[in-house]
Amino acid sequence: MCLLAGCSNEPHKTDAELGLNAQQARGRRVWEHRCQECHFAYISRNLRGPSLQHLYQKQYMTSGIPVNDERVRDIINLGRSKMPAFGRVLTSEQVDDLLAYLHTL
Repeated sequence: MCLLAGCSNEPHKTDAELGLNAQQARGRRVWEHRCQECHFAYISRNLRGPSLQHLYQKQYMTSGIPVNDERVRDIINLGRSKMPAFGRVLTSEQVDDLLAYLHTL
């Protein structure tokens, strides 16, 4: 089983070790509950969806869409391709927190 064997190899550090502020830490909780099943944060390898490591250091996402808060927010809220929409699941504040966390990757 993957969980027992540690197949993901995704490192797990505390919020303090990552230097996260309160908003980024809240965003990390959103990530853990809604995103990490399909996306790696600290590994460049794809999972079910593309890795989001260094997302905001790139000019474009793998889909060719520009990387900026407006576009990333749209994808979170409206979904895209195989990614489900979270606009009715997450509050606007949770999306803001998630974006703050994504900026730290």
